[in-house]
Amino acid sequence: MTGSRRPALVIFDLDGTLADTLPDIASALNTTLSGAGFSTLPNDTIVKFVGDGSEKLIERALPPGSDRATVATLLARFSSHYERHPCVLSELYPGVTVMLEGLTSAGVAIAVVTNKLGTVARRLLEALLPGGSWPFIRVIGDKDGFPRKPDPAAALALMAEAGAVPASTVVVGDGLPDMRMGRALGASALAAAWGYVPRELLAAEAPTWIAESPEHALGLMLQE
Repeated sequence: MTGSRRPALVIFDLDGTLADTLPDIASALNTTLSGAGFSTLPNDTIVKFVGDGSEKLIERALPPGSDRATVATLLARFSSHYERHPCVLSELYPGVTVMLEGLTSAGVAIAVVTNKLGTVARRLLEALLPGGSWPFIRVIGDKDGFPRKPDPAAALALMAEAGAVPASTVVVGDGLPDMRMGRALGASALAAAWGYVPRELLAAEAPTWIAESPEHALGLMLQE
């Protein structure tokens, strides 16, 4: 990052970055699959399907060649189940609260852009954050009026709201869409190696930094 030791805005991913949400996603997906007569899947398979929205999750979980009507039916069932049970087993990663508090204490605006349904993302974060506190200037997800990541439109709206420019913005995420959104913005990209995507795949996207933990990420962003 150029021009300043500290960013003006940090945009976070949610799944695999702020919180381990895989157990609840997997539960909703396997309930959906078994109810439709399909085989359930182990978590280490499902984790490879997460990150590009619910429709892609369903497409990847079904046998190759499944028709669009089947995808649409199962997507509706999955969404209904997950929206009712978004935070049964999900947990913030250790150190996330410290990272968020460290940024806000330093005067950095923080926000979330996720490919998860926006209404679910906001409910999930309200349940996960201590005391229901809400440190984000905004949480944007699917169906909130912007294309899904890696399209930079949602991030550009947040930058305008925060008065940030690419040189003072950091995108933090564990997914390839996050790294690619950061590159599209001309912003710094911090790869969350504690998340779901293997470190070597994140490294291949040439992020500005790779962090092993939220505390490590905080130090990199604040140059401590």
